[in-house]
Amino acid sequence: MTLSRRLRLTLIACAGVVSVLVLAVLVTLYLLLQPDRFTAMLQSQAHGAGLELSLASPAHPTLLPYPSLELEGLTLTAQGASTPILLAARGRLALPWRTIFGGPTAISQLEIDSPRVDLGALQDWLGALPPRPASAPLQVPRIDTGVRITQGSVVSGDHLLLNQVTLNAGSLIPNKPFLLDVTARTADDTPVQWHLSATPRMQGNSLQLDDIALHIAHGSTLSLQLAGTARWQGAANASLQLHGTLADKDRGDYSTSLTLTPADQNSPLLLALKLDGTDNHVDLRLPPLALAHWWTQLGSTTSTPQLTVPPANGSIDVASLDVGGMHIEGLSVRAGDAVPAAASSTATPAQPAKTKHAPKPKKK
Repeated sequence: MTLSRRLRLTLIACAGVVSVLVLAVLVTLYLLLQPDRFTAMLQSQAHGAGLELSLASPAHPTLLPYPSLELEGLTLTAQGASTPILLAARGRLALPWRTIFGGPTAISQLEIDSPRVDLGALQDWLGALPPRPASAPLQVPRIDTGVRITQGSVVSGDHLLLNQVTLNAGSLIPNKPFLLDVTARTADDTPVQWHLSATPRMQGNSLQLDDIALHIAHGSTLSLQLAGTARWQGAANASLQLHGTLADKDRGDYSTSLTLTPADQNSPLLLALKLDGTDNHVDLRLPPLALAHWWTQLGSTTSTPQLTVPPANGSIDVASLDVGGMHIEGLSVRAGDAVPAAASSTATPAQPAKTKHAPKPKKK
């Protein structure tokens, strides 16, 4: 059966009207989105944090699978630095419909494909940030935008630390649960996973993290489950209580606790780590700031690194330990005030770590 001439003309007219409407919608959406305003907003926010954001080409809008702006060739660099903190092939800003139809400028999710993060450049930028004024009130940092990263990598100079990084983070809003999931592979291709959930809220002038649940898995042999709370009142006035279990497929479970004690007039910020298993025991107290400085000096490229004992206080007793291709048995270490006093001494000053029983290295 053939269509009548009138029906054919009607269908052609309808198709033409639909095409014109679609074109009009696309043009209208482009004008409403105004890609330049989102690019300028991101660059302004980056500049306020001491960063410079550049794109290889102007942002352009898309409708499928959802309204978004496509960003090509992202580079994020600290102001005055030469090494980028982040390089990414592509980025995408997912936009809510209310923004599409003339509402306030908002972003519902930030997606980044194949980013490369330089840990050294990131540490340099963080170290150059000005300290928060003591009189400034604390606030929960609000991040309405969810973040998704795929096929990322983390490097330190020319050294690959993590590859195939996938990150999913929800919005960070006071009094609402915050979720963070990360999967990656180490330089030796071992899979690792992190899952964190916590609820941020303000209590007086303190930032409180309640209902912390942390799960870390390293390969198929190690997993860590911790739960607890944290509190921060600015500078080194922070506290943390996490308790849980470290599960080792080969050596059983360890009762685990992490406790962070705030600094006072006599003591620095201090992190206490305890592991208790059948044959292995760790009881260490580490000053995080001094430990970070020690690690920075150890990896310094401007001077010859010196192998020194990390700043620690406590004891380690390990029946057996596998490190790389070495097997160590009967390792016992004492550091700081855990070092036994000499028979002729009347006071025991802090001393470098000493090995009580020499370990017996054996090649596997």
